[in-house]
Amino acid sequence: MKLITDDDIFHCFLRLIYALAVFVMSDQYEEPKIYLLPNLMTAGNLCCGFFAVLTIFKGMQHDDFTEAYTFYQQAIMLIFGSCIFDLLDGRLARLGGQESPFGQEFDSIADVVSFGMAPALLVSKAVLFPLSEQLGDFKIGWAIAFIYLLCGAMRLARFNCLANMPKKPGASMDFRGIPIPMAAGFIGSITFLIIHLYKGEMASETGLGAWNYVLAVAMLGLSALMLSNVPYPSFKKVDWRTKGSLWGVVLGAMFFMLLLNEQTRWYTPTLIFSLYLIYGLVRPLLSKRMQKKLDDSMDS
Repeated sequence: MKLITDDDIFHCFLRLIYALAVFVMSDQYEEPKIYLLPNLMTAGNLCCGFFAVLTIFKGMQHDDFTEAYTFYQQAIMLIFGSCIFDLLDGRLARLGGQESPFGQEFDSIADVVSFGMAPALLVSKAVLFPLSEQLGDFKIGWAIAFIYLLCGAMRLARFNCLANMPKKPGASMDFRGIPIPMAAGFIGSITFLIIHLYKGEMASETGLGAWNYVLAVAMLGLSALMLSNVPYPSFKKVDWRTKGSLWGVVLGAMFFMLLLNEQTRWYTPTLIFSLYLIYGLVRPLLSKRMQKKLDDSMDS
């Protein structure tokens, strides 16, 4: 009778590892197409959102708002960074013909973290938390933040369902409802401005007073807009080869200069996101001719 040696056990182990490797690397299961550059941009979006959440938690550990203020500012800048990465991933995918179901789903998961969880957590603690204290034990600030997060997630789910449906010839490329990156950008920018202007009041027991209620209504309004059928321009026709008009170049340069100026950098993000928000609301009231003229000027 042959005894089993340590060498025999080792060789059996190697054969098992080899069999597992062959099974994993086999073509038995079809893998989705994963394109490197667009998904790297989406990973950057998710990374910014993740660190924004961590930074907000660091700010929440400080009872004194003057100490937490810096962390909230950093979190807002990370949310703005997520907006830039989200803008780039779709552009790069369409430019190289690399759109894929994997990229679409990955982008939505990243958006829930960066534009859903991070802004909801930021506003509920930095702005809406005093509102909960004013109304007693009922945590209305957390409730409003969760409604925003829920509507954002549902809006992304609806977007993915609509994107997978067959497109009719001549169908509009507009978004249905305000996209969650723009909603998060608006919330982040207005919070960025408010905590800069009223950080002294926010550090006191009185908080922001009426501003607490205004921002609470704004959060609920954005939640409703995300699930609405209000058409918002998608700018999907805009890419690196798009020819711009002279006024478009001048406007872009003006916004860039405002961002660099120390006195106006606090107001410029709010201005940019507010213009997009308002344009979507007043666009249906414009004549078809005016709508086409404005849309063509944005897409060309």
